[in-house]
Amino acid sequence: MPIGRDGAKKQVYLAAWIDDATRFIVSAKFYENQKLDIIEDTLRDAILTHGMPDAVYVDNGKQYRSNWLTKACAKLGIKLLHARPYHPEGKGKIERFNRRLDSFLAEVALQKPQSLEELNHYLDLWIQEKYHKDSHAGLDGVSPETAYLTDKKPLRFPDIEACREAFLHTEEREVDKTGCISFNGSKYEVGMKLIGRKVEVLYDPTWKDELEIHHSDFPAFKAKRLQIGENCRQVELFPEKPEKVTVQSSRMLEGLENKSVQPKTTVATSFSSMAKELTLNV
Repeated sequence: MPIGRDGAKKQVYLAAWIDDATRFIVSAKFYENQKLDIIEDTLRDAILTHGMPDAVYVDNGKQYRSNWLTKACAKLGIKLLHARPYHPEGKGKIERFNRRLDSFLAEVALQKPQSLEELNHYLDLWIQEKYHKDSHAGLDGVSPETAYLTDKKPLRFPDIEACREAFLHTEEREVDKTGCISFNGSKYEVGMKLIGRKVEVLYDPTWKDELEIHHSDFPAFKAKRLQIGENCRQVELFPEKPEKVTVQSSRMLEGLENKSVQPKTTVATSFSSMAKELTLNV
């Protein structure tokens, strides 16, 4: 997609979680990389929206064997299972969904999305209005949506604080003589009272401007990223938009867009407030 610098084409990656029993997609999203962050982001979305699974069954890639994922699952009481190497049949259900996704990619290519936000909008539309509603051979002709909504097993949602802690990473930093710490190439101000001391930094990889600082002698607090002064800020220049060219579009996606007139609902709409707390107002 043209999301690189000056509109350069960059490869994008999909992370998706599927409910084993009903083939219902509990979370799916395209990203510009395939780092651990995308696993965290989609798993958190799945848990906040659809509750905690008894277990998660994942691949053997390094993203799925991280210390963070192991600790997060342990904190939430979720069993972490890994597929056997070189046994693709163990991942057959998600692979089947990936093959179904080829039809979506053919349709969305006609729409020529220019951003990840636009691509993910069409993905969500296709999943909710097409994939979830179509009959599924593996469910004896029942749709994933019907199978999911009629499943009698109660959903389990995590304690807010436990969930927040489970999705945070931890690192240690020493406070310099200016009362700041360096983190991911940026400076964060933690205060003169901590000069020369080591602090515990709790963070979510998606946070951009804040960290949570812990020290045994002080209450936990948030540290702000130091900003470049107004007179030194960088200004990004955008080229003029090219002339609009009339191209063929996807009638299927446009039809789904028109059909999707009702606001999206989830089984746990009350947990939208939890999602806000988990991002610590960032």
